[in-house]
Amino acid sequence: MKKWIQRARPGGEAVQSLVDALAEVLGRSVVLDDPLVRMICTSRHFGDEDRVRVRTLLQGVADDEPIRYVLSQGVAGWARPGVIPGRDDLGLQPRYCVPIRERGHMLGILMVVAAGEPLTAAEIEAIDVTASAVAAELYEEQLASNVEEEQVRRLVNQLVGTNSAQRCEAHRRLVDDDLLPTGPYVVVTSVTVPGQREASGQVAVALRGALEPFRQTRAARGLLAIEQDRAVLVQVFEREPAEDEFDQQCRAVVCSLRTFLGREAATVVGVGGRQTALSRAWTSYDQARVAARAARRLPQLGGIGDWERLGEYAVFLQLPEDVLNDSLVPQPLRRLLKGGGNARLEETLRCFLENAGSVPRTAEILEIHRTSLYYRLRQIQEITGLDLDNGANRLVLHMGLRLWDLLRASRAPSRQRSEPPPGGPAAALPSEEAPLLQRDEAPSGNPYVGRSSTRSVHGQTRHHELPLAKDLPVSDFLTPGANTNGQGRAPCTN
Repeated sequence: MKKWIQRARPGGEAVQSLVDALAEVLGRSVVLDDPLVRMICTSRHFGDEDRVRVRTLLQGVADDEPIRYVLSQGVAGWARPGVIPGRDDLGLQPRYCVPIRERGHMLGILMVVAAGEPLTAAEIEAIDVTASAVAAELYEEQLASNVEEEQVRRLVNQLVGTNSAQRCEAHRRLVDDDLLPTGPYVVVTSVTVPGQREASGQVAVALRGALEPFRQTRAARGLLAIEQDRAVLVQVFEREPAEDEFDQQCRAVVCSLRTFLGREAATVVGVGGRQTALSRAWTSYDQARVAARAARRLPQLGGIGDWERLGEYAVFLQLPEDVLNDSLVPQPLRRLLKGGGNARLEETLRCFLENAGSVPRTAEILEIHRTSLYYRLRQIQEITGLDLDNGANRLVLHMGLRLWDLLRASRAPSRQRSEPPPGGPAAALPSEEAPLLQRDEAPSGNPYVGRSSTRSVHGQTRHHELPLAKDLPVSDFLTPGANTNGQGRAPCTN
């Protein structure tokens, strides 16, 4: 996967001079990193450079594993300087680290290579003096950037908010100040990191580091609003986004957050629908929130939901939480699903509905005789009391099954909420949820759609020929007066 962690903003001349001067006094390599262990500035080598330092200088940013290791030591929460042990497998020598803070704000980490002779008291004092001077410089730089970031945050929140007058005013200012173009394609992404136990402000810093690369890309311009554990990214594309573009973007964001906050960080990402004007950004934001709710409720999604692929879940997930429960499942279907004793009939009904009530296709996919299929369909009709030849009844049962899947998935143990699997979120989805992240598959996303009708026997693939309905004794399984209407439809009961 492409490396998405962006380089830190370079430090000013004053900060660089402080780092260089300290390195000359110590005779050791010194680097100043931001709170995400991204290099701000560094001194020259003193013969103590290790593999991590060399690669960081060549790339402009460290690899994920060294960043993850340093942050896992809890540096952001240290109250005083300390030493991070070396790691031979990473090519990392020990580092003497000083958290750079000013007025409660974590601004960076001053690191000194601590290989060889231990630091003397005089050297440690020199490091402390430099750290204080660096803190003052960084704090002054941050104050200037905070004013601009706060203005942008307020405008973004107004743009996607519920007040129409504020939306219009925010739109006007964003366009007049050339912060964003008006279109032609607008998408809003919502990212949340709930329940994270990190040092104050660290989650917000991590969100900024993970989303910054997408504020300016070859195809899009964007703005970012961050509040504590959540962020909103508004992007305006000059061309229609490619189908897999947001999959890659979301996976990159989750991967970066796991680097900055640890592998167990629970990340929820929701991508809104593609709108055709900046003035419709609020619509995309509302859709992104629904998609994020899908990501929270469906553990199989790996914490990523996309409105464009929600299908019928887009309707269900706009219902209030206290309403979204088993009582919404139609009573006839509940009778069939009760106790899980009709698993075979449930499977048959799913396949039948996903294949538009086609008896030939359903029998082929289930690899059963149509005699058996008609018998099962009659059982389903008897249990539910619904005529499967009626389109409205089939719709009720089909939507009921999808709602049942949603409720059942929400209760399932969450194993990979925050970790999208290799190959993207869709790779880990069960077949019933596949349409959420795979647009090129059948809209139904049912496991029976597109299933092969061949079998492997003794290493050879053999095609499976199913008997035709005219070859079977239909009188044994059709109820009196039932027919297939010449369309392969379900038998009707009178």
